[in-house]
Amino acid sequence: MPCLSHTIKEQFPQPVRLDRYVSETLRILSRSQIKARSLTAKINGKDVKNSRIVKQGDILELCWRDSPPVNMLPQDIPLEIIYEDENCIVINKAQGMVVHPGAGNRQDTLANALYFKRLKRSGKESNWDTDNARPGIVHRLDKDTSGIIIAAFNEEAHAFLAQQFKTRKTRKTYIAIVQGTPKEINGRIETYIARDPRDRKKFSVSAVGRNAVTHYKVINSWHSHSLLLLRPRTGRTHQLRVHLRHIGYPILGDPIYGGADKLFPDASLMLHSKSLAIVLLGETEERVFSSQIPRRFTEIIEKLDRMNTNG
Repeated sequence: MPCLSHTIKEQFPQPVRLDRYVSETLRILSRSQIKARSLTAKINGKDVKNSRIVKQGDILELCWRDSPPVNMLPQDIPLEIIYEDENCIVINKAQGMVVHPGAGNRQDTLANALYFKRLKRSGKESNWDTDNARPGIVHRLDKDTSGIIIAAFNEEAHAFLAQQFKTRKTRKTYIAIVQGTPKEINGRIETYIARDPRDRKKFSVSAVGRNAVTHYKVINSWHSHSLLLLRPRTGRTHQLRVHLRHIGYPILGDPIYGGADKLFPDASLMLHSKSLAIVLLGETEERVFSSQIPRRFTEIIEKLDRMNTNG
């Protein structure tokens, strides 16, 4: 049974229930999972109901049942492993690999590969039908976003790592090639992001929704494009892609939020998770995991350099 201790540091302008804090702030379980997985809670050492109002300074002790088995096929898929120990694995995800199975993507995902690896580590390759299929996904990257991603091999590590993402203690850095050049070398984008009412598969800046904050820095610029360093403070779906489109500099090759590019009409999404700083289970100091710039970036950068040199 996974458990988590957490001290509430923020103040609330309005009363907030425990179950809402767990689902919307900590984001450990959804409201439906809180009931289905029998969340139990103590506040300041005393048993409480999930409807209890929480406040700044409260010490939460939360426990819940393991997730139920999932019908997932383990697959021996090659992965570029950056780091691995008994609790977690850090991978440089290839562009085009889906992270988690979904409609139309039941196989050949990162989750399938991690499930196979987890079974192999435990010596249960021959017992696929009775083992719980938990690939340990802690956070996600879009299919066409490459780069650093971390996963857990057990529930304790998963809860420990996931809490850092939910409380914004991790430091994520991305690089992107965008169309145009922002006027400010260093900038901050803060908006609300919600599902696009005209297309439920897309997200957009909205007057309501979830708060999203992105910091960016222009690393290099050419006449038509720029290389940006991106540091998201929040982790909303499609956040970087939506934010850069919002300020008028969409990511090159973005099939959803970008536009046609005359110089690079065949470019794929030029967004890469460059590094992740996080504390591992059993440690107190954060580690920084990083990856090299992908070849698809260097090819475009080299072409832009040649074009800039030739005038």
